[in-house]
Amino acid sequence: MTKHIDDNCIFCKLANGIIPTNSIYEDDDFNVILDAAPAAKGHAIILPKTHAANIFELPDEYCEKIFKIAKKCGAAIKDAYDYDGLNVLQNNGEVAGQTVFHLHVHLIPRKADDNIKVKWVPQENFENKASQEIADRIKEKL
Repeated sequence: MTKHIDDNCIFCKLANGIIPTNSIYEDDDFNVILDAAPAAKGHAIILPKTHAANIFELPDEYCEKIFKIAKKCGAAIKDAYDYDGLNVLQNNGEVAGQTVFHLHVHLIPRKADDNIKVKWVPQENFENKASQEIADRIKEKL
């Protein structure tokens, strides 16, 4: 896969070994490292070795591979510490909570009583007709 490194991007440097990390998995296209500010023991982030600010810029071939890596590494994290579950989290844009503008996927291991909050409160309840209109509008853009 074609790789582009942004010399000003800290995550490019981490992904490509320019800055040392605690890596748990690495291949030609990705590096999975422990998060520097973890929500739980084993919290890791999947970093593509090519620069893409968000999912919309990430080449399709990377998108196809990222969930296989999430499954493999997530299972290992979960098993290593006998966790009850795992959040797979990826934010796009500042308004969505993205703070570093190099695509990354969080693997956050969970225990039933861990007090980690990853949730949303529904803002609107759409009726079937409105839901169909929403679906149709989105389909037009595909």
